Amino acid sequence: MKFLLGIAAILMPFLNFAAEDGLDKKIDNFFRPIADFVGYYIFYPINLAGKDVPIVLIILIGGALFFTLFFKFANFTLIKTAVKIVKGDYDDIDHHTSDVAEGDPTPGGDVFETIAVENAEGEVSHFQALTAALSATVGLGNIAGVAVAISLGGPGATFWMILAGFLGMATKFTECTLGVKYREVTEDGTVHGGPMYYLSRGLKEKGLGGLGKVLAIFFAIMCIGGSFGGGNMFQANQAAAQISGKLGLESGAVGVIIGVIMAVIVGIVIIGGIKRIGSVTERVVPFMAVIYVGAALVILGMHYASIPEAFGLIYDGAFNSDAALGGVVGVLIVGFQRAAFSNEAGVGSSAIAHSAVRTKYSASEGIVALLEPFIDTVIICTMTALVLIITNIEGGFIDYGSDSGIGGIELTATAFNSTIPYFDWVLMVAAVLFAISTMLSWSYYGLQAWKYLFGRGKLADTVYKITFLLFVVIGASISLGAVIDFSDAMIFAMVFPNIIGLVILAPKVKQELVKYKSAIKKA
Repeated sequence: MKFLLGIAAILMPFLNFAAEDGLDKKIDNFFRPIADFVGYYIFYPINLAGKDVPIVLIILIGGALFFTLFFKFANFTLIKTAVKIVKGDYDDIDHHTSDVAEGDPTPGGDVFETIAVENAEGEVSHFQALTAALSATVGLGNIAGVAVAISLGGPGATFWMILAGFLGMATKFTECTLGVKYREVTEDGTVHGGPMYYLSRGLKEKGLGGLGKVLAIFFAIMCIGGSFGGGNMFQANQAAAQISGKLGLESGAVGVIIGVIMAVIVGIVIIGGIKRIGSVTERVVPFMAVIYVGAALVILGMHYASIPEAFGLIYDGAFNSDAALGGVVGVLIVGFQRAAFSNEAGVGSSAIAHSAVRTKYSASEGIVALLEPFIDTVIICTMTALVLIITNIEGGFIDYGSDSGIGGIELTATAFNSTIPYFDWVLMVAAVLFAISTMLSWSYYGLQAWKYLFGRGKLADTVYKITFLLFVVIGASISLGAVIDFSDAMIFAMVFPNIIGLVILAPKVKQELVKYKSAIKKA
């Protein structure tokens, strides 16, 4: 209560400041040159088959291909095992005893890390870790981003989006296994993990301690910036825009009010740390995903006769695209980019949430994590794409290959409304809830990176959380074009140190996978 009252006291004088005329322009002007400079290098284009491809996308897809081959297509062969782990089928072998567990600084004897739950090291269940990570990826990208991909790349972009989703599963498996293996557990049972730790500790084991430390610090800085921007302000901005737009209200002061309300909601949850975040996301994410996918299935069922034609358009567009859509390579780039930017495989952020899981086998959580791109991209993004393609066969509201200027969420709303009247109101609620859940997860990601750089004291913790909540209000109140460009660049700058570390430490992941598979066979 004291924390919330303190936040309110800080926010009250901030309301007029956030609503000040021209403030957004001042902020935009400040960030624009920085955003352009950072973005130039992060999204530096390399010409492939006559098309400019961002270098970060090449690294993401190249890494995903490498991990897919290195782990012998684990992204396909381990799906069944992942489902069993989430269901709890292997809980008996995964419970912590006095044996050495990942991240345990004092192996043997009483398990002080788990005072409340003596037989399991960690803070959240496999399912909670999965939903916490999913809450940061499932959201506006699935609702709006896919519509943009389809409008620009046509139906064929769907094929490459699905393929990129499958490949990204191998990357998620790798980074989240390492997240658990190299995590640190304090005496009160709090878990600290993520790329910062496996880059510094893992590379040190390889005799590359100096490189690991530099990469870890760079990653942490970028992660903090990304948490304030793309993981916070952008989400708040889009949620406020959806609410004010549907209610026919002017932005500005209304945005401030909406921002304060969201800041209070987020603040109440993040005070409790990953445990409370996990308990919230395990309810919100499945609920909204089921409603959204359920509505998509209803539409597909009502238009079942058009499904074969839709798949024909997807196949034909993937391999026979004309110049208007950028050709095959252009469509491939659009599909891969949408998938990579949606599920964040290779960014390393999800490994921070998965590190807090209760387990003594790091590979068990890596296997669970590979479900993330499958759910986010292969299922939810594909459902959105199919609804758009099928309803467009009759409605003709999307001119493939052209940028009509219509926002992605408006296109998706049009597609759903064509079969389910007033579903755009449900999309508004979904967009807001997904935005809030994304902020919850990114607040944890940023906090872990903040603690890595500035220590784990209560003061550092409070400073970050208050700052994060202030940015919620800023994001909801003003236009943030340059800020969002800057934060996007920071998020994808995390790819560079992360992929380097993953490739070097891949043999360690293979050892952990063999260890876990052996435990399953013995059970």
